[in-house]
Amino acid sequence: SQDLKEEIDIRLSRVQDIRYEPRLLAEDDNRLLQLEAPGCYNYLYRMKALDAIRTSEIPFHAEGRYPKSLIGKNFCAYLLELRNSSASFKGIRKALIDTLLDGYESARYGTGVFGKLEYLKYQDALNELANLTKARGGVSQRQHQSAAKDLTLSPEVSNPATIQVTYLPSSQKSKRAKHFLELKSFKDNYNTLESTL
Repeated sequence: SQDLKEEIDIRLSRVQDIRYEPRLLAEDDNRLLQLEAPGCYNYLYRMKALDAIRTSEIPFHAEGRYPKSLIGKNFCAYLLELRNSSASFKGIRKALIDTLLDGYESARYGTGVFGKLEYLKYQDALNELANLTKARGGVSQRQHQSAAKDLTLSPEVSNPATIQVTYLPSSQKSKRAKHFLELKSFKDNYNTLESTL
């Protein structure tokens, strides 16, 4: 019994050293045929949910704090960063991010039911986030392209720089004249005083 406990502990400690997350279900996996048959195949939907991250077009690899092989950790880190940064991704609902985080946790670690309904809800949320991030990427790419186009325009095409002249309002002009006269008057009086000493 003691030997078995030690063996279990050793194997559990090795989990920390895993640096690769393989695809769980190949597209031609025979087990996928069981999904069409009546019955509860929660474990297959869990596997499909985890594989769906890999095939989604969400750019979570770019944020990679972990090795690229650790898909789940990178995905969760990306979602947490999205949820915590209010400015960088406006328009993405926090409820959507929470649905994905909860769905991932349920599929990978949960002990409750994770069947077809849960999987479809999770897949819809994945698609929505992928579309939002793709749309944002397209906008920023267009902005970069137009900025680059502006830089490459030849001087002949661009408009000549115009010189802007700002005129002071009449009230400010009269103030300036008044100050100037006061200063001149003071200087004249000072010179007169100095010459009499």
